[in-house]
Order: sequence, then structure tokens, then C-alpha cells
Amino acid sequence: MAPSAQTKRILVTGGAGFLGSHLCERLLELGHDVLCVDNYFTGRRSNVAHLFDNPRFEIMRHDVTFPLYVEVDEIYNLACPASPIHYQQNPVQTTKTSVHGAINMLGLAKRTRAKIFQASTSEVYGDPFVHPQTEDYWGNVNPIGPRACYDEGKRCAETLFFDYHRQYRLRIKVARIFNTYGPRMHPNDGRVVSNFVVQALKGEPITIYGDGQQTRSFCYYEDLIDGFIRLMDTEDSITGPINLGNPGEFTMEELARTVLELTGSRSKLVYHPLPADDPKQRRPDISKARSLLGWEPCVPLKEGLRHTISYFDQLLSTQNPNAVPES
Repeated sequence: MAPSAQTKRILVTGGAGFLGSHLCERLLELGHDVLCVDNYFTGRRSNVAHLFDNPRFEIMRHDVTFPLYVEVDEIYNLACPASPIHYQQNPVQTTKTSVHGAINMLGLAKRTRAKIFQASTSEVYGDPFVHPQTEDYWGNVNPIGPRACYDEGKRCAETLFFDYHRQYRLRIKVARIFNTYGPRMHPNDGRVVSNFVVQALKGEPITIYGDGQQTRSFCYYEDLIDGFIRLMDTEDSITGPINLGNPGEFTMEELARTVLELTGSRSKLVYHPLPADDPKQRRPDISKARSLLGWEPCVPLKEGLRHTISYFDQLLSTQNPNAVPES
């Protein structure tokens, strides 16, 4: 992507996280000034340490559940733990991050007249009855289950975004993110790709929940970040929500065997009961992204997994689970 003709001051909340750090990096490459905000609950300074010497990069420790007073042209709101292990650790705070965080960032956008992007999630579809999932599907979510703090928090955030759009004419963009993977994932985040890769590299049994036939669609981070920026750069009439993900669909068992093949690991597959409210299938319909953004993912699963495996192999070789190698 060529550098932007107009330099903007852009706020990225959750900017030290897996996706946020890659987004900060890409925005700087495009010639923008970037303010990275994170409270480091799941984000890590090491994810953005290589950006500290860039004069157009600024980092601030802040929790989005409290108001923020800065001057910006655009806001990417990515702040919220996204893995079940992390968001279930403090479910009340997870809901606050989604809901209070959305209110505070929308208030900031209203004051500064900034365009604002919401990183929503495919979890708004819950355990879907419609397959693949289209944006007009309202979902099947358990509002009182152990995943509700994340699922319902993100659904409420979407509600707030569209109410601010209708009531205050705010310029909003809402993306529903499907499973994404790549370098800088946290090794202990409990997500299926990081779980399988780390277990395979350590020679530990690979844990599959359920019978292994539940499906997911995996999008490499580079493709997703491209989708973010394309959506943000569309005309104001395009608000979303728009699905961003890879429509390729794989069973958990297929993913596990692919990881074993690429790592050369002799790990065995072990099966455990499926967690409560875990979706049986997940695949995005990306017709809107294709038609409105000219976007679709181009990194095949095996290629993305090779990069991800290389990252985790280097990370584990340091013998320090919190150290992060260059990606």
C-alpha cells in the first residue's frame, strides 16, 4: 500500500496487543502519526518496542474504561481481551472494556469529529444457525453464559456505535473479525492456533475439545490489517458491519494435523469435553467485503502457519515465555 497523501493523527486503543501492534506498524508505514494506547492487561510493550524510536509514534498507558482527552483524526478501537482464557479471567472488567470503552471512545470521536473504527467479532453470531454467517444474521448468543461477557459486550458496543451514528451523525466503521492468527499472538492465550503450535513444538499432546469436527476459518493477520485500513478509508456512507475473515473452513482435527505436518512433531491428539457455548461452526460470508472494499484474504493457511510456527519456535527457544522475538 502506498503512503497516504494526507498525514493523520491516529489513535489505536489496544495498540500493544497482537493485532493492535501490527496495525500501528502499518499506519506508520503509510506515513501517519500514531498514538498507541494500552493498559497492558494482554498487550505487551515488547510488541511495539521496535517502534519507540520512530518520531511519529507515541505510546500511552491508559485504560479505555476511563475517558481519554487527546486530539486525533481517526480512532481504531481494538481494546479488549479476545481469548476466552483472558476475557473470562475478569468477566466484569471485560464487559466494562467493551461497553464503557466504546462510550469513552465514541465520546472522544464526537468531541474531535474523528472517524472511528470498532473491532467487533464473529462472536456476535454466537453458536450460529445460519452458515456461513452473513452480516444480516442476528446471531444465537447465550446472554448469561461464561462467554457472554465478551459476546454481549461486543454486541452492545455495536449498538452504541450505530446509535451514535444515528443520533450524532458520527462517522463509524464496524468490522466483525473472524479467527485471526500470526506472529505476536500470546503463547498462553488459549486460542486454538497458538495452543496447537506451542503444544506441537514442545512435543506435548495436542488438546482437541469435542470430537474435533467443529469448524473455524483462519485469517492471517496481514490480510486482516489490510481489511481494517480499506474499511476505514471508505466513504462515510459505508458503516458496516462488515465481516473480515478467511472463508476457508477447517475442522479442528484438520488444523491439528496440518500443524503436526508443518512442525514435524510426534505429538498425539487427545480429546476433551467441549466448553460451554463453544460454537460448532464458524465461517464468514465476505461478499460485502469483496464488493465494498475490494478485499479478500490471499495468504493460504499453510503459508500463514509456517510464519506463525517460526515465530513461536524462536519464542520458545528463548526459554522465557514473555520474551518476544522480532517477527
